[in-house]
Parts: sequence; structure tokens; C-alpha cells
Amino acid sequence: MEDINLANTNAKPHFVILDGLRGVAALAIVIFHFMEWVYSDPSGNFIAHGFLAVDFFFCLSGFVIGYAYDDRISGLGLTAFLKLRLIRLHPLVVLGSVLGLLGFLFDPFADQSNLSGKVNLWLTFICSVCLIPLPIMKERAFNLFSFNAPAWSLFWEYVANIIYALILFRISRRYLSVLIVLAAIALCFVSYRSGNLLGGWAGSNFWDGSARIAYSFMAGLFIYRANWLIKNRLGFAGMAVLLMLAFLMPFTQWNWLTEPIVVLLFFPALIATGAGASPSPKLKKLCVFLGNLSYPLYMTHYWAMWIFGSYLARHKPDTLNLSLIIITGVIFLAAFAYLIQLVYDEPVRRYLAGRR
Repeated sequence: MEDINLANTNAKPHFVILDGLRGVAALAIVIFHFMEWVYSDPSGNFIAHGFLAVDFFFCLSGFVIGYAYDDRISGLGLTAFLKLRLIRLHPLVVLGSVLGLLGFLFDPFADQSNLSGKVNLWLTFICSVCLIPLPIMKERAFNLFSFNAPAWSLFWEYVANIIYALILFRISRRYLSVLIVLAAIALCFVSYRSGNLLGGWAGSNFWDGSARIAYSFMAGLFIYRANWLIKNRLGFAGMAVLLMLAFLMPFTQWNWLTEPIVVLLFFPALIATGAGASPSPKLKKLCVFLGNLSYPLYMTHYWAMWIFGSYLARHKPDTLNLSLIIITGVIFLAAFAYLIQLVYDEPVRRYLAGRR
């Protein structure tokens, strides 16, 4: 979920369309999270592959980390690099945990009669704030981070950043390509074994997340180092349509094959194509807006998903009301994320950067 505009790359040009695509992916995953509550059978879900947005984020992150730090991490050093990453990412990790705890305590549609007996409630919260996986809450489907489920991908993002700072920035493209091939084999194995690439978020599928980020992060890094920028005239609208096709493809028995194809080939091609495209002047501001919105939206929406699930189980609304609730919910969460960006995320990061 890296933000190109805020990666301390002020002297470099920005890949504006990639910013916009990151926002499109964030909106897609919010819609996916709503719809997976509605359809217990994913084959009926029109956006059943929305979860692949995480793999797109990982690939984009590798590209942007290379773009932002390859030429200066030696001078920065490991400690300074990690401080920059914490400043960029962790304020919303903390806020997402707080929102998740409040959503759990004050869910108006859930039975909270046993809250007083939850001796592990605060331990779970502290681990969530510190990004330490603790899949112990049955009420939260044994998520790695019970109070903010999407934080599982941030955990692996941190791991990838540490490995980048220790190893990946030092190695040549030749050795990086060897690691990418090995990671691709691991990803295909995970997909074949599980039948899909949905894992990584729970204790039962924890290690699937390592395979998902290993390939995509290094592929994005390789694209940057190889300067694979495909010049084109697709523009933001054309690129957004291509990205959405990956999320809208049917959920079938062939997921173990189609999903790795998307992650291994299609997403890297989209990154290279998006980096080589330019938006029209009218859409440039939209791309910047969506890029800025993406990380706050991703990290602050899931508290509402649990409340939505509780409401759905209790009231069982008809199709029309359900559609209105989901559309309104997506708009509300996007507006809420925009407010969070303005009044919390950007001010806190400016303060921390000044202290650093």
C-alpha cells in the first residue's frame, strides 16, 4: 500500500496512474468484503476475486520501494529506513486497531453478553497495535489481527521491507530473478494445495501470505530495476478497466490455475503498463485523490464489515435494501477514510517526520 507521492521522492516524477490504480484496488477490496458476507458461496459473488487486490498492492509496493529507496538506502542506513517505513505505515495500523476494538465493543447487532469474560481482549488489542499476529478470537474467525483483519498484509509488508533493507537492495537483477522464480514455484504450490490464493489472513493459512508477498514484491522490484515501462495510450480509464477484469473474473474450480496466472503475469504487466501511461489532465487529479485515499480506506474499513455481518445475520434484508446499504456503505467508508487522511494520517506523519 505504498504511496508514491509520500515516499520522499520529491525530486522524481510520479507515476500518477499507478496512484489511481491503487485507489481502484482499494475500493474493489471494500466491495469484495461487503459481498463475501452476502454470498457464502463465492461462485455467486460478482467480485469474488477482489481479494487479489492485495497481490496487486504487493507488486506495486515492490516497484515503489525500489523507485523510492534503491538509490539512497545505502546512505540512509537500516535504522533510518525502518523509521521512515514506520512513519508512513504505522499510524493507520494503530487507528485501524482502535476502530476495530470499538466496533467489537459497541456492535449494536451482536450479542455482547459475554464481553466481561474476554480475558484476552486487551492482549489481542495490544498485539494488533504492535502488528503481532495473534489468531485466538473465535468471534473474529481466528484472524491474525482480530480487530483489523486487513493488517495481515501490512505484517508481510513490514517483513518484505526488512528483507529489502537487509538483502534485496544489495543483490543484482540476476540473483533477484532466481529468487523470483523460486517464489513463483512456491506461489503455484500454495494455489494448487489450497485451490486458490485467498490465504494469509488467519492462523490456519498464515504461511500462504509469505508466498503471496514474496513473488509480487520482488516482481515489482524487478520491474523497476529493469526499467520495464511500457509506453502506451490507454490512460487511467483503460488501465482501471483492465485491473477490474482481474477482480471480476468468475470464481471456478480452476482458481488454482487462473489466480496464479493473474498474479504471476497480469499484475506485473499492469504495473509496467501503468508506469508507462499518462492520464489526461482531467483525470490526473482523480488519480492523485484515489492514491491518497487508498491506504486510509484499506486500513479503516473493516470494523464496519463485522457490524454489517451482524446486521445481515439478524435482519436478513431483501435484495433492494441490501444493495442500498452496500452502496451507501462504500460511499460512507470512502468519505470516512478521506476525513481520516486529512485530520489524522497526514498530520501525525508530518509530526513524526519532524520529530525524526
